Amino acid sequence: MILLHTSDWHLGRSFHGTGLLESQRAVLDQLVSTVRERGVDAVLLAGDVYDRALPPADAVRLLDQTLAAIHAAGAQVVMTSGNHDSAVRLGFGGPLMAASGVHVRTDPERLAEPILLEGRDGERAAVYGIPYLEPRHLGQAWGVEPHHTPVMREAVRRIREDLTARGDDSDGRPLAAVVLAHLFAAGGHGSEGERDIGEGRHLDCEAEDPEALVGTLGQVPVSVFDGLDYVALGHLHGRQRMAEHVRYSGSPLPYSFGEWRQDKGGWLVHVDGGAVTRVEEVDWPGGRQLAVLAGPIAELLESAEHAWAEDRWVQVTVTDDERPEKALERLRTRFPHVLVFRHEPAGGRQERQKTYAQALRDAPSDLDLTTGFVHHVRERAATEQETALLETALTAARDKEAQA
Repeated sequence: MILLHTSDWHLGRSFHGTGLLESQRAVLDQLVSTVRERGVDAVLLAGDVYDRALPPADAVRLLDQTLAAIHAAGAQVVMTSGNHDSAVRLGFGGPLMAASGVHVRTDPERLAEPILLEGRDGERAAVYGIPYLEPRHLGQAWGVEPHHTPVMREAVRRIREDLTARGDDSDGRPLAAVVLAHLFAAGGHGSEGERDIGEGRHLDCEAEDPEALVGTLGQVPVSVFDGLDYVALGHLHGRQRMAEHVRYSGSPLPYSFGEWRQDKGGWLVHVDGGAVTRVEEVDWPGGRQLAVLAGPIAELLESAEHAWAEDRWVQVTVTDDERPEKALERLRTRFPHVLVFRHEPAGGRQERQKTYAQALRDAPSDLDLTTGFVHHVRERAATEQETALLETALTAARDKEAQA
């Protein structure tokens, strides 16, 4: 049996104001090709299917088309809700979809009810879907501390109880125990693309500071999953191995510039004899890729070393001492998909000798005052042409005042 572990599709997401739907469509087409070409028996989608609780219509349509394509390629789907999803909306129609091989787990009270999968070679697996668990709500309901680790321990305890009661399959064949979960595992490497799930904090927007989004309060030790055959994690966007049997697939696309060096894809999980015998990477280089560039503007515009970035979404940092004139406009002549522009002088920003209020008092003339304002705001002195325009405007203002 071959299982394909994926997560964090975030359908409907935008990237610095740019829609990602076509890139998401391209990478999901590659996922479906993997299902078809590798003979995948089931796709495990570990949460954050959508980017928000109320996804746009085109994102819902893309999910519908992708699930139909996976089914047509011969695989079943096990899908859970993440912290970005609305569990109720994602779970709508779940019992009906199960009849066609799309199994949705969004209700915490059903997490110990496995989906029993049989591969094309007769292998069997019990797949348990743990949706994102909100500790503040479930801790009280389950009689445990309202924190991520105790709540997840209770969820896994219920799964172990079911496995023990179930034993081997009815005809004596062993069952591989596979679990989907959406959480921050202790020791995992996050990025600024993930929303914080630390207790007491719920961010609902994109941010550029990774530390603002990825905390430590919500981290769950990997030891919680000891003894299970495979744990398919979602939430962190970088593909990574927490233990041989506990892994993040990462997101199929980069959703922050902090992910630009990551290879995106999933894991192919091979099950034989009721155990996981091999896990291999599968890459999906779909959609427009990212680039992070830095240097003097002349080098960025002229050096052949940056040609690889010309068709990518770009974050660029210009390191000239003064902010170059029309810097973003000039950069877009070579890199038309610049989304983030920064000016950070290579030698560091010089501390201002005077506050703006002091400079205002000390300006010897109105012209010095206005050109000083230009320099203060944009960190580049006014050009001769700009100085002339300001002088003309000041003269016109004085003449008008004299005529009043």
